[in-house]
Amino acid sequence: MATGDIGKSQSASQLNREAIPPINLFTMFRLGLFQMGLGIMSLLTLGVINRVMIDELRVPASIAAGAIAMHQFVSPSRVWFGQMSDAKPIAGHHRTGYIWIGTALFTVTSFLALQVVWQLGDSAAATGWSPVTYAWAVLLAVMFAIYGLALGASSTPFAALLFDVSDDDKRSKLISIVWSMLMVGIIVGAIIASILLKQLALDAPLAELKASINRLFIIVPAIVFAIALLATAGVEKKYSLYATRSTLVNREDSITLGRALRVLTASRQTGIFFCFLLFMSISLFMQDPVLEPYGGEVFGMPISETTKLNAFFGMGTLVGIGSTGFLIVPRLGKRKTCFWGCMGTAVCSGLLIMSGFTAQPSMLMTSLLLFGLTSGVLTAGAIGLMLNLTAAETAGTFIGAWGLAQAMARGLATVFGGAMLNLGQILFTMPVMAYGFVFAVQAAGLILATQLLKRVNVREFQTNAKQAIAAVLESDLD
Repeated sequence: MATGDIGKSQSASQLNREAIPPINLFTMFRLGLFQMGLGIMSLLTLGVINRVMIDELRVPASIAAGAIAMHQFVSPSRVWFGQMSDAKPIAGHHRTGYIWIGTALFTVTSFLALQVVWQLGDSAAATGWSPVTYAWAVLLAVMFAIYGLALGASSTPFAALLFDVSDDDKRSKLISIVWSMLMVGIIVGAIIASILLKQLALDAPLAELKASINRLFIIVPAIVFAIALLATAGVEKKYSLYATRSTLVNREDSITLGRALRVLTASRQTGIFFCFLLFMSISLFMQDPVLEPYGGEVFGMPISETTKLNAFFGMGTLVGIGSTGFLIVPRLGKRKTCFWGCMGTAVCSGLLIMSGFTAQPSMLMTSLLLFGLTSGVLTAGAIGLMLNLTAAETAGTFIGAWGLAQAMARGLATVFGGAMLNLGQILFTMPVMAYGFVFAVQAAGLILATQLLKRVNVREFQTNAKQAIAAVLESDLD
């Protein structure tokens, strides 16, 4: 392309950009509704389905956790979905069509996965762990893999939409609001599940259990799909700056996996932070697959009560995230905030162990509130570091990489949590000791993550990455 053509294109893009209104606070919260829906769905999969399989249907924790984790292990597909939404618009929109289709698929798949859970439980009760039962377990893993693909098909274009509709001065505020709404979704999901399952006793008949939970998985996914439509309808058309980005960004031949990998490997700090994020997130989320069973087996809580545990964790996390940017980061900086967040969360893992010896649900809820608070501090610090370790020229590529690291970590954390519980049950006869073993491993992992954090150097990244990215882009133009 001639230099004059580039100048004309840039001038036209600038005029188009000026004609697009800046995103307002109301629209930011409206977009946050989509993330709130994802929080609600995570409560259903990790909270309700996991608890039912392990406690009520007596499915081994490692099999239950492994099947659920499949929705995270297909996370590399998110890169492809992101490229598809860049290059192949649906009905003239790059993001909205993918978001709606993906949401429709993962909400329907969640109900179908639940039906496979019932078949798995019936087969295990009738024939034990026979080839037929294992076949149902494999099918359940496949269903969660489809669920994960549908989730990626919607959430990745949604993340890209957040960048499309915001400039640098609005982006941090938008991400903060949307991330907080995810925690709100977990709280709302816990409340809805608790209300709809309130009539279930601790040892309710299986037929009654199936009827109540089937109803839950019809009502809640339908609500999630409706709010996804409400959250995104018209936003891309009115606020998207995608068409006004640079000519290079709009070139389909520049959006390839090979070029993306070259950009991601341009700075060694990218690899160091990726490893920290992976290790930290695995340790942070190991309690996810064992929390509800912990409440049921050690504290004798019914399903309607164990779903509330996520609300306490979510409230603590919400306060932690909301307050860290105003009170902690300005005083300590992002890296020290991450360090003390890791250490504080490790201490709170110890509180979860101690609460088990009291067998008092109130102690467990208080410990979870504190655990969520320190997790929020850690999360806010990590998001701040993530933004500092993102080059503006290729922001979508970098955010995609951090999202991939977190998705991989969530999947591995689910498997490790279930496996550590199984190992704890082998090592210890007391349930509180078996669950405590999981929380002890979690605390050790968070402390070890701080060693990787010490090697993260934002200044080195900012100094070297832009030069390396410029070299990659120049070689592409040549």
